[in-house]
Amino acid sequence: MSASRPSPLSRRTVLAGTAAAAALTVTPALQGPARAAEQGTRAAERARPPAPAYRWRTAVVGGTGFVTGVLFHPAVEGLAYARTDIGGAYRWDDRTARWTPLTDHLGWDDWNLLGVEALAVDPAHPDRLYLALGTYAQPWAGNGAVLRSEDRGATWTRTDLTVKLGANEDGRGTGERLLVDPRDSDTLWLGTRHDGLLRSTDRGATWETADAFPATASPTGQGVTLLVAAGRTLYAGWGDSDGTTPNLFRTADGTTWEPVPGQPAGTAAKVSVRAAYDRHARELYVTYADAPGPNGQSDGSVHKLATASGRWTEVTPVRPGGSTGDGSADRFGYGGAAVDARRPGTVVVSTNNRWAAVDTLYRSTDGGRTWTSLKDTAVLDVSETPYLKWGEAEPKFGWWIQTVAVDPYDSRNLVYGTGATLYGTRDLKHWAPRIRGLEETSVRHLISPPAGRAHLISGCGDVGVLYHDRLTASPSRGMAANPVFGTATGLALAAARPSYVVRTGWGDHGNGAHSDDGGRTWTPFAAQPALGRDAPGPIAVSTDGGVLLWVFVHGDGTRYPAHRSADRGATWSEVPSFPEGATPVADPADPTRFYAYDTDTGTLFASTDGGLTFTPRATGLPSGDSQFELVAAPGRSGDLWLSTKGNGLYRSTDGGAAFSKVAGPWASYTLGFGKAADGAAYPAVYLVGAVGAITAVYRSDDEAGSWVRINDDAHQWGWTGETITGDPRVYGRVYLATNGRGIQYGEPV
Repeated sequence: MSASRPSPLSRRTVLAGTAAAAALTVTPALQGPARAAEQGTRAAERARPPAPAYRWRTAVVGGTGFVTGVLFHPAVEGLAYARTDIGGAYRWDDRTARWTPLTDHLGWDDWNLLGVEALAVDPAHPDRLYLALGTYAQPWAGNGAVLRSEDRGATWTRTDLTVKLGANEDGRGTGERLLVDPRDSDTLWLGTRHDGLLRSTDRGATWETADAFPATASPTGQGVTLLVAAGRTLYAGWGDSDGTTPNLFRTADGTTWEPVPGQPAGTAAKVSVRAAYDRHARELYVTYADAPGPNGQSDGSVHKLATASGRWTEVTPVRPGGSTGDGSADRFGYGGAAVDARRPGTVVVSTNNRWAAVDTLYRSTDGGRTWTSLKDTAVLDVSETPYLKWGEAEPKFGWWIQTVAVDPYDSRNLVYGTGATLYGTRDLKHWAPRIRGLEETSVRHLISPPAGRAHLISGCGDVGVLYHDRLTASPSRGMAANPVFGTATGLALAAARPSYVVRTGWGDHGNGAHSDDGGRTWTPFAAQPALGRDAPGPIAVSTDGGVLLWVFVHGDGTRYPAHRSADRGATWSEVPSFPEGATPVADPADPTRFYAYDTDTGTLFASTDGGLTFTPRATGLPSGDSQFELVAAPGRSGDLWLSTKGNGLYRSTDGGAAFSKVAGPWASYTLGFGKAADGAAYPAVYLVGAVGAITAVYRSDDEAGSWVRINDDAHQWGWTGETITGDPRVYGRVYLATNGRGIQYGEPV
């Protein structure tokens, strides 16, 4: 994801670390209106029935996001950790061959901490783990934090920082930026993007600026890109060189830092991306690129430093800039670097942003004198996560490869991260996703059909639309094809004809498609408005499947009139009276009715002629809020629910002529419906919002008369405000979209 430039922070800022533990189950601080309503809220909570016990699991897709770092523990066989740009951190258990998520306890207010900038382990204390968290370094994002654990991430103590980190910004694949000092386990170092080098002498409880670090921080740069220990000497990479300033520094005493002497010609104009130390040969390998990545790199190199003599040697496997077989330029940078702890002189590096010839890993067993491309002999098996074929006959070896790791106890056990998965091998030839338990999908749309084989269809960022044959396995059909979408922008089914499903999104061969078998197979719309190519937005389908309404919104926020089709997408006509940019909602019982909410004016618009014209109904509703959602209750005509971020929940039972405020939720982000409880006449209502003091997931079995929280403090997943839906066939089952932790689904125990 691209990001705008952050504001400057003083390099000399001293961080007032929180020495007291912020334990896993700390109650979040009161927010917004809840502060004023605390007494009444607490009384209502005491009167509320006890929350039902829920079991939460992740619907399996497998990866789908950028794995930015993997770290094998040097002193514990079979133990490893992974970090992602928006999906938190994970611990690998070699015995079960699964990743365990470690940061799902982070709640709504801490959504910015789901991005992991860096991680570190302590070789002398195997149970210690440290995470540097912060997704964005922009002015609108919160400050970063450091989590520290004494039990491999089972429980945490937290220190809030006063600087920002950027785990989902350019340079997120560099590092690691966090390091335990090998001379003293109480001392930690943290490289920041805009605030220089920080040091803690109490195992991360408090932090201060390392004033002796000579590089000057920039408010818009990369700052410290890596920290690595070579024996008792520490090295720090720098990402803001002006072409003459060195970009690699070192300290032998933890106090005085200096530029590493004799740095290779040309590297001062590049970013030092990764480094790995061969302790047997006493050589430090450094990868370089002309940009921090993962995008934008066109040149790079690999060099090694003999730390005893100070002698530098270039060991670049292949120089960027040549030609590929089809004549296109072979431009790329270098990214990941790892050494074999058991075999001196054995090193693996990765190319990055090599789109023409496809990225690869180069492996050397003679200290970089000769190299072998592991891609050239690779046999890829993606049967466990079929979406990795991206609609093609064969999967790619990878892209955005900025992390690679070699098991210190098994030289042939090697893993590397990509923009979508983590590949692993045990023999350097056969590769497969090593991704079980690691789910990083950013989810936009969820449908649980009332009939058919699949209980769930999802629309996601990057991986389009998925038809979930089973919740416990990656969709066997992979991404919805014909056409393949990168990111889904719309997903809807005909309520009275659930076998008919439509989808929209960003695709190279069309931006809309329909299915007549519940989402198993797809056919592109025969035609699409010209706007569909550059601004595909949400779509709605009438309850009988006869009418489509497609809205167009450009990536820059520009909104356009909706278009209507009454022939399954063969022809389209503009609907001038539809409020531009609004999301269309079909009435689930009456095929002539559609609705749309104009957030600019706080007006509900409705159509009673199949979407040909729209007229205003209720006015004076909340407007200007940053988040609204209009939902129609299943099986009922004109039963509308309006979620508003800062103004609570509203309901209309007359097709939007009038709305009344629903008592209870003071904030409502997304709402959905599921099968009714036994004896109940109305569907179960599921809500992500704030009924009491915290934002959580709630269920109501009595038409919003009362609410019970159904998630817990260990299952919060950061920001969960995109969409939620219950299962119309299974009472109590609910599907929840997250922004980086995939699809969570819960069921009563």
